[in-house]
Amino acid sequence: MTSVRRLRLPDFCAPRAVLAMMLIVELTAILLALSRQGGTGAALGFWPDLARTSLFLVWVGLAAAGLLCVTRRWLARLPLPLASGVTLLMMVSLIAIVSEAAYLAGGSELLGPAQMNDLFPREHLPFLARNVGIGLIVTGLALRYFYVTHQWRSNVESHARSRIHALQARIRPHFLYNSMNTIAALTRTNPAQAEEAVQDLADLFRANLSEERAQITLKEELEVARIYQRIEQLRMGDRLKVSWQVRDLPMRALVPSLLVQPLLENAIGHGIESIPGGGEIIVEGSGVDGFVMLAVRNPLPLDNTSVARAGHGLALANIRERLALMYGDRAEVQSGRQGDEFVVRLRFPHVEGKRESSDP
Repeated sequence: MTSVRRLRLPDFCAPRAVLAMMLIVELTAILLALSRQGGTGAALGFWPDLARTSLFLVWVGLAAAGLLCVTRRWLARLPLPLASGVTLLMMVSLIAIVSEAAYLAGGSELLGPAQMNDLFPREHLPFLARNVGIGLIVTGLALRYFYVTHQWRSNVESHARSRIHALQARIRPHFLYNSMNTIAALTRTNPAQAEEAVQDLADLFRANLSEERAQITLKEELEVARIYQRIEQLRMGDRLKVSWQVRDLPMRALVPSLLVQPLLENAIGHGIESIPGGGEIIVEGSGVDGFVMLAVRNPLPLDNTSVARAGHGLALANIRERLALMYGDRAEVQSGRQGDEFVVRLRFPHVEGKRESSDP
């Protein structure tokens, strides 16, 4: 069954959207004032004409933002053609009402028509028809822009989901084989620990292969990473040490799923495994000024000359892409060699969900 296409408008209740509309309104006023300097606006002068046009368009812009703020959710429930038609009708009607009010205000004796005659339109129907025509064109172009932007974002999200599915399927086969061999050995020497390892392995695959939630809390993501550590600890023993310095992290912050566990996997696979005596991975983080700061450090072999292997690059590219999709340019991913360590640093806004995460 094909899904019904919907009209996706920006949230005009948000100050950022209203500010963007006011900037567009003022740029439009400047263009109109410039275009009239050789005609009807020449006698009035550029600056008075700009002031008059800006005042009119600001009222139109604020009224349109308020109307779309109130009706946005209702419009989103309508099929795309109907919602587009209703939006066009609302905007044209609004422009006609504001234009009529401006014309009537120009003829009102309360404003002193003798002193302010040049600031208001003198021809009724041409003024009304011109504004409605311009409003119809601008609104149609804006709706087309919003639709194309939404389609582009949907394609980006679909691509990101495909990338995360590839990452979910990338639990390396030798990790599974090694884990099963470790569990098989434990069944003879420590059945209770073998049972715990099987449960951890099941929980890890459930978290990695789940498609229900693209975003989880930081607390849940760290628990997935700890499960991965426990499984690898059975295989590597004392060679693997992980220091979790995460007490200052905001655990209710939302993050894309599979954020920390792939970094821990890379730190083990591209760092600890290549060091005969093993080493310590440090996972540290904090919340600073509304941002979450997270870093994963791992030691490098003394003879290591290339740390950016294929699997390493895939995970980092995927994490960078999903953070950018969720937080835009406010998110940042840095990675590289620092002395004898490889360090990955994440920085993204602290955004919490509407519900608390359940205890692991």
